[in-house]
Amino acid sequence: MTAMATVRAEPDLSFLLDRTSHVLRTQMAAALSEIGLTARMHCVLVHAQEEERTQAQLAEIGDMDKTTMVVTVDALEKAGLAERRPSSTDRRARIIAVTDEGRELAARSQAIVDEVHRAALGSLPADEREMLLRALRRLTEGHLAVASEAPPAARRARR
Repeated sequence: MTAMATVRAEPDLSFLLDRTSHVLRTQMAAALSEIGLTARMHCVLVHAQEEERTQAQLAEIGDMDKTTMVVTVDALEKAGLAERRPSSTDRRARIIAVTDEGRELAARSQAIVDEVHRAALGSLPADEREMLLRALRRLTEGHLAVASEAPPAARRARR
């Protein structure tokens, strides 16, 4: 008896989004590496300049876990691009402050990020570009606005 192949009723949206996201991230990583930054370092530099923010707040914005955030800020401090300082509004909190050198590099990295995005979108005709952006915004503000909690990993009983 031969097994029947599963017929897909819908386009594989997960594959399409994962693939484009993966390739965009690799292009971004390659472009930012030319000035010695990672995408995470860029994210921290840009968002830390907007207002006083703690490591935890920046980690949430950049979708980073605590360990990754600490490593990222350590690298920024070592490079002289940012530093941990007491908050001006809450003496118990420490914020990430961007140095003058960090601000200059963040401006350069933002231009690089903008160019990578421009190149990706520029590969589409203008009407498709606008339609894609509108549809993605609608998804991220609507049906895909909140991630589901992943179920805990199944653990096998010890023998």
